[in-house]
Amino acid sequence: MSAPDRAGIVRERGSVNFLFLGGAKRVAMARMLQEACGRIGLGCTVTGYELDRRCPLGGFYPVEIGLRWSDPGIFAHLDAVCRERDIDIMLPFVDRAVEVAAAFVNDSSSTGVFAPVSSYDACRRMFDKCAAADLFGRAGVAVPRTWTPGDPCEGLIAKPRFGSASKGIVCVDSEADLRALGDDPAARYLIQQRIDDRDEISVDCYVRMADSAPLAVSPRYREEVSGGEVVRTTTFGDMECRRLTLQAISAAGLRGAVTVQLIRDRRTGRLMVMEVNPRLGGGCPASVHAGADIPGLIIADFLGQARKGVSAVPGVTTVRYLEDVVFYPDK
Repeated sequence: MSAPDRAGIVRERGSVNFLFLGGAKRVAMARMLQEACGRIGLGCTVTGYELDRRCPLGGFYPVEIGLRWSDPGIFAHLDAVCRERDIDIMLPFVDRAVEVAAAFVNDSSSTGVFAPVSSYDACRRMFDKCAAADLFGRAGVAVPRTWTPGDPCEGLIAKPRFGSASKGIVCVDSEADLRALGDDPAARYLIQQRIDDRDEISVDCYVRMADSAPLAVSPRYREEVSGGEVVRTTTFGDMECRRLTLQAISAAGLRGAVTVQLIRDRRTGRLMVMEVNPRLGGGCPASVHAGADIPGLIIADFLGQARKGVSAVPGVTTVRYLEDVVFYPDK
């Protein structure tokens, strides 16, 4: 079954079925997708795919117990889940899940599942920080200066080449710091100029799958971060952020849901690309609340409906807080 065929079935059925890959905490996005479906007269179901049902999403929606992203049987298992749940749209929320989703929709045309993700190769390049920085540098996209052997060993930051969620990041200010990274650190880390006095910015984007038209570009300040995830963020308008974001997306050949991380040197005003995640960002609800209807764009893209670009109003702040979800023993 092709994706257009499945879209026709959805119209007859009157509802859209979503599968979240690694979306254990994305309760707000699930609710926003339900609201977006409701605005066009469709129902909506959301199912999680997790290693444990006892997660925030599982407190409100059904969760399928899944396999690890590296498990060789994951594609067959996902295919079975998609068929059993009659899944229409697959949304990945963590890096490894993005690669799985990209490979799955490319190789599983019989299910007709739609996933708003870039090609597998484009995703892999973005998850290799060294390859991504090299690509952007060659394309003339502004990035922090990359350290090479022989350069001074001070004022640097070393990020694990295939790391995520800010894990394993090390500040480097001496030869001793560099030696502590082990042999050939430039092969295992992206080592760049460190910008201490900076603004950190996330840009929530949606690029139409069919023609790579950018339909949403919404920058927001990362005002408070915990464990690599933003907990306080505020939207703002900035044409330079938009220009650099679109330049990076075009250079990388990305489409679907994309989050571009920018950094601005407060001393010089220089804006640079820090990294690009080819998926929805955790702080994306801020942009949606501000008017960038990314859930609606995803649904319209799946249904083959024409949608104009959307804009977010500046000054909208979202703040995350802790809330308990309770799971009782099965009776």
